[in-house]
Amino acid sequence: MLKLRAAASSGLRCALAGFLLCAGLGFWAGAAGAADHNDPNAINSIFADNPVNSADLYDMFGWPADDKSSGEKVILALTFAPVPDTGKLDPDMLYRIRLEADPRPALSKNEESLEALLAYAKAVGDKYFKLKAAEVRVKVDAAGQAHLDFIGFPLGGDFSKSVATNQSVEVKTPDGQTIKVFVGGRDDAFFNDLPGFFRSINYAPEFYAVPHADTSHRELLIPKTLLELEGNKLFNTATAPPSGGQKPELPVDGQVLNPERFFRDEQGNFRFVYSGKDAQAGRNINAIILELPLSYVSKKPERERIVNAWGESWVLKAAKKITTQPDNRGYKKPWFHSETQWDKELANYKLVDTDGVPFEDAALSEREDGRQLGANNLSLARHFVIRFGHLGWGFGPSVSALGLGTCFDHDDSPVSKVVFYDLAIEAFPRVKKCFFQKLNMPDDSWNPKKLNIPVKRTFEIFLPNVNAIDMDTTGTWPYGRRLEDQVATRFLSTFLDMKKGCGGGPCHVETLGTQSLWDGAKILPKTPPNPLENDKPFLTSFPYLAEPW
Repeated sequence: MLKLRAAASSGLRCALAGFLLCAGLGFWAGAAGAADHNDPNAINSIFADNPVNSADLYDMFGWPADDKSSGEKVILALTFAPVPDTGKLDPDMLYRIRLEADPRPALSKNEESLEALLAYAKAVGDKYFKLKAAEVRVKVDAAGQAHLDFIGFPLGGDFSKSVATNQSVEVKTPDGQTIKVFVGGRDDAFFNDLPGFFRSINYAPEFYAVPHADTSHRELLIPKTLLELEGNKLFNTATAPPSGGQKPELPVDGQVLNPERFFRDEQGNFRFVYSGKDAQAGRNINAIILELPLSYVSKKPERERIVNAWGESWVLKAAKKITTQPDNRGYKKPWFHSETQWDKELANYKLVDTDGVPFEDAALSEREDGRQLGANNLSLARHFVIRFGHLGWGFGPSVSALGLGTCFDHDDSPVSKVVFYDLAIEAFPRVKKCFFQKLNMPDDSWNPKKLNIPVKRTFEIFLPNVNAIDMDTTGTWPYGRRLEDQVATRFLSTFLDMKKGCGGGPCHVETLGTQSLWDGAKILPKTPPNPLENDKPFLTSFPYLAEPW
């Protein structure tokens, strides 16, 4: 295990990497995704003493509607824990889906220059620190009626509407446009091997009875990895207990490991820490699903082609729930505009969870309560660079061992290591290539209009923590997030060398989800890390998510 420290002064750090460390203008913010199941820690039901909580946001989906016969529409779906039950929402909760329409951002011609990145980061930082975004606010009363407030949209004025839950409903805006609404229970649209992800980061509370207050036994001092490590008695698939049910106590032995090699069986096969099985199969969620005309979201839909969306959960202070979160969390009295009735209402609640980019809060924010900042997460950039460097020492050698090229500089290490950094300036040279490389798409179907839309770079996806839906694309990740996107596997692709990591040729975001790759690899099981399809087929029309079980 290594711990790297730098003695550079704050002035030198600014000179060398100012856009990462200084003035709150970090340029990269986030990852994995996770989707967002089981965070933040205050409501993380993985802990032995935390029940499932209605404030736990799961996923933020968003994409352009495929049917444009009646105009362009954007589809948004915020999913969260089914508490108190599937189709029954907690009346102490307030959910917000926030939106901001913008032109497609552009870097200067020399896109890899420090100046271009500084300009990009500053523009985004200035905007989101003072943003007054539009929102759809949702509460459900004790009788099960959903109350929706449409606030701050550029056309039509603010208005409210009450609707029945568990039904698709059409709502008319003051200017006569139609919004489709669904509030209620659905099948969980997140198809993912969550135990495999937590096994990859050696996360003890997933498999063992670790209480919430025990902060020293979360991610153990065992290297993060995609392949089983020789000597890992606690998390290798042959020895770790199954997730779910009564969890055993965490053994004292084996909590620290400095392995010399990845595990191989008698035939020389590596063992995947992922099973490829859908841990969410047969599970339900509650959801808020909207289909909004782009002409309602934006005054200039022909120019504002990006719809930035993110979700938030707020709990009523008077309910005395989630006491580990302070009552003043999230809400601040506005200073740049007059206080409205909506602001006064929000003052009665406290922020709990946010969700935008899949895996951003669950992986790089480490599920920490104070890092649930949504679009205003620029202050976390230094931490994210350090965290990505730590993850890279686990996943980078794993990728190399499989015969693929990685963008992470791990000094040709033959096995994953535990490496911590104190300063982003030390981690940045290791992760720089990963941040700046373009993430190739498997084909050009994402760009049906064949427009000159730049391929995304990693830092453009994760700054800020919003689902940036490009209305000129299909909305597949990273140009939004469609229900059928396997975002967990696509996230892992950010550790590949996109230029020549696949047999000397380009890799793409779907490389690790390609069955032929695993058929030819010396690994068991021969499966992509996560399932390729949901447990139930998605619907082709509103509300799109499948019926609950």
